[in-house]
Amino acid sequence: MDSLRTLRKLSFNLSEIDLQLFAEEKTEPATPRRRRRVRQEGQVARSADLSSVVIIGVGLVSILVLGGPLRENIVSLTRYVLSSLYVVAKSDITIDNAVGAQSAIIKFFLKMVAPFFLLALVAALAVNIYQVGFYITFKPLAFNINKLNPVNGLKRIFSLRSLVELIKGLVKAILVGYVVYRYIKADYPTYLKAILVPFPANLLLISKLIFFTLLKVLPFLIILAIIDYRYQKWEFERSIRMSKQEIKEEYKQVEGDPRIKAKIREKQRELARRRMMQEVPKAQVVVTNPVMVAVALRYEPEIMNAPVVVAKGERLMAERIKKIAEEHGVPIVEDRALAWALYKSADVGDEIPPELYKAVAEVLAFVYRLREGRAAA
Repeated sequence: MDSLRTLRKLSFNLSEIDLQLFAEEKTEPATPRRRRRVRQEGQVARSADLSSVVIIGVGLVSILVLGGPLRENIVSLTRYVLSSLYVVAKSDITIDNAVGAQSAIIKFFLKMVAPFFLLALVAALAVNIYQVGFYITFKPLAFNINKLNPVNGLKRIFSLRSLVELIKGLVKAILVGYVVYRYIKADYPTYLKAILVPFPANLLLISKLIFFTLLKVLPFLIILAIIDYRYQKWEFERSIRMSKQEIKEEYKQVEGDPRIKAKIREKQRELARRRMMQEVPKAQVVVTNPVMVAVALRYEPEIMNAPVVVAKGERLMAERIKKIAEEHGVPIVEDRALAWALYKSADVGDEIPPELYKAVAEVLAFVYRLREGRAAA
């Protein structure tokens, strides 16, 4: 007997420990409300690698399309810079000359790179909207004293996520560096020849080599970006998971505590029953089963199209309706079929259905005759 008690106590303790261990385990997907909240705080699944590779790809395509004018502009800019240096070296340097040359170089450079910057900007906006949608929030920019806490900063630096990002960055750098090294090694003789080619042919040759090297590396970068994007989405979904207790608490906040709601509904039913009982004395007749159900009817021809059910109930409620009717002199008529038909087909406050007009009219006629007989007596 003692061993049985010990075993039961041990199983109870184990079940209690299990509940403590797993009650807060975040295993459930985030609810839409939590997703909206973390989105407002600036937490989204976004891959910086995907944005970078799209910008690089758009830049390479724009260079391929606008390569001719770009090459001519670069050659012109280089010649202008070199000629300006030669003129400055042979003549007296003045502030006006220096400022004028500098302004001309800056304007020329901005005009040359403006189309590429615009295309890169459009590409960056497009890929970010694709990843996280269009949403503007200023919450991440709000002042937060916790961000100045050095302890929290050290936790972020030495966290598991930071370690994973470090390893991921090193692996990507090694892989991309190795691929670039292989392509440059294959074109190494061409790079050496470019040194001996006169300007501007050497500039054009080196630009082509760099362009085609990046073009060859681009598919590899796209694969890494897609893998990183999938990882970021998985990591984001894992970070916003909720425990079952958190889901229950959120449901209580949104829908209200079920116990409180049950009490409110019970209170509402009680008030409805009280109002219903207050209408019983105004009824013309109560049709009863006689034990199971009771239905109180009120009919005023001047303001009503048909008799209205003012109260109905089963068992104890039916007994209360009949008791109130007896106390206020409301006639009680026993008709099993009619009582059940009225109870099932009409709610409190509804008119009786047309198919019951004839049966109810007979009951009301009986009640009116009964009242006239009592008045005559």
